[in-house]
Amino acid sequence: MNRRDFLTSASAAGVLATMPGAVRAQVGGAGDTRLRQMLDGFFYARLADNPEGATALGLDTGERAKLKYQLSDASRAQSARELARSKRELAELRTVSRDALSADSRLDYDVVEYSLERAIEGERFDYGATGGRYAPYVLSQLSGAYRSTPDFLANQHRVRNAEEADAYVARVEAFARVIDQETERQREDAAKGVFAPDYILDTALKQYATIRDVAPGQTGPVADLAKKLNAANLPPQRAAAVEKLMGERVFPALDRQRALVSELRARAGHDAGVWRLPDGDAYYSAAASAATTVNMTGDEIHAMGLEQVAELEGRIDAILKREGMGQGSVGERLVALNRRPDQLFANTDEGREQLLALLREQVAEMQARLPEQFDLIPQAPIEVRRVPPAIEAGSAGAYYQAASLDGSRPGIYFINLRDTFDRPKFGLKTLSYHEGVPGHHFQVMLALESETIPLIRRRGGYSGYSEGWALYTEQLADEMGLYDGDPLGEVGYLQSMLFRATRLVVDSGLHAKRWSREKATDYFLATTGIARGRGQNEIDRYTVWPGQACSYKIGHTTWVRLRDEAKARQGQRWNPKAFHRLLSLGALPLTVLERQVAERIV
Repeated sequence: MNRRDFLTSASAAGVLATMPGAVRAQVGGAGDTRLRQMLDGFFYARLADNPEGATALGLDTGERAKLKYQLSDASRAQSARELARSKRELAELRTVSRDALSADSRLDYDVVEYSLERAIEGERFDYGATGGRYAPYVLSQLSGAYRSTPDFLANQHRVRNAEEADAYVARVEAFARVIDQETERQREDAAKGVFAPDYILDTALKQYATIRDVAPGQTGPVADLAKKLNAANLPPQRAAAVEKLMGERVFPALDRQRALVSELRARAGHDAGVWRLPDGDAYYSAAASAATTVNMTGDEIHAMGLEQVAELEGRIDAILKREGMGQGSVGERLVALNRRPDQLFANTDEGREQLLALLREQVAEMQARLPEQFDLIPQAPIEVRRVPPAIEAGSAGAYYQAASLDGSRPGIYFINLRDTFDRPKFGLKTLSYHEGVPGHHFQVMLALESETIPLIRRRGGYSGYSEGWALYTEQLADEMGLYDGDPLGEVGYLQSMLFRATRLVVDSGLHAKRWSREKATDYFLATTGIARGRGQNEIDRYTVWPGQACSYKIGHTTWVRLRDEAKARQGQRWNPKAFHRLLSLGALPLTVLERQVAERIV
């Protein structure tokens, strides 16, 4: 995540921006008012440089309508401008007397100060992207406009009228510029020895082929715009204009970028860890700290993972033995369970639709039970969709995309269905709770829909908090009895926990202990029992997003510890709904969350 993402992941929705001053119930004196005005100023200045963020959240209207015609500047010069802005903002923030603020405003101050300091600290590494998620390689199977822009246009750029259709065309024209900017940045980083390992570039090249080696009229943006024009009863000429732009502008830019990636592939080594990069050991420490928002060494992360793996294997072993599966290691028995025909959907379009239907049932089942634990429920609906096939080869197994508050787009729980063997039935419940409700959908949308959190904090980008929360909700589902009478579902839940504990071992193994891709993969598969295709994708993800995978289990451990400590303090007064209202504070670094729990749950 780069500095631009501080806005994307800490922003507001358009509806709220149109409410004069929004509802500021928690604002106190003059210091609070000044801080809020300052933070809103930060937000709108950043919004001007993040057109995709404006569209995603419905803010590309009115005086900001021009943003819907644009894509973000991906040049090195823009990165330098953003760094300078962060330094100015931090200096301005520190002109406010923190001691004169109310408790809620002090929280706002602390969170924004933390984010600005992180953005500035990351600049000591002059390659890749730094911030909430460190990504050392400009181009990989998970990074680069070549894969993200078509996905953005398809899933977030709306076409309801001629203006929005014209804006779509303008963005496709800008797409070529962004590709060339990233090509130049990757070329500069490569001169410093910073480019992805061979196996990562192999996957990226497959994705380039999927996007590029078709006729312009068969590309995603053309097909997507044609469909949207038809739905809006608009003439098809703009789709023809996009087809022309793809052939004359975008394809040549893609060819230049693919040529660079092919050149780098010929030079690439096979070492997986960032230890091989300039100041690589420090880069990993900073990446893990930024993702988890706590400070742990690679050795500490590794030891924590090994301990939790052992504990979870014991719990799974006991259930599998009760189910008549007592032979072999836990990992071997999980592999055998994954292969059982009764646990698999057919790897066909019909099988995929059946899988998606089951996920929707699971989300609905949990929604009916939510009042037991929550008295704050997001207004935005949630849908389940398949990851677009064009990008599924390199995409994560599942992810969540926030809703827009104008009602034009729901929250979306995406699942990668490249191969249904990677998604056996016994593991689907816990995934639905994590990505859907009450996991990411609650954590993201309760903050976005808030009328008291400053605009710049409406959607926080702290992986330890957000992924820790989502994993906490998997445990909460177990505590609510949603696996009662479903021992294999409980195994799926515990396998999910084991999967995240194993991430601590392999992520630190790759980047701190210099494990090879093969060693990490073998350990991961042997421990988790997850299918090889999905498991290999996971290891490759950790290669290009160092430290991020650690945020899940470290965040989960923190959430559970804080909940249990608060429950012990309150005794008979304990109310889980009050604890879960912490989500209304917005995403926080875990160190800040710890202070808030101590102060508010007494």
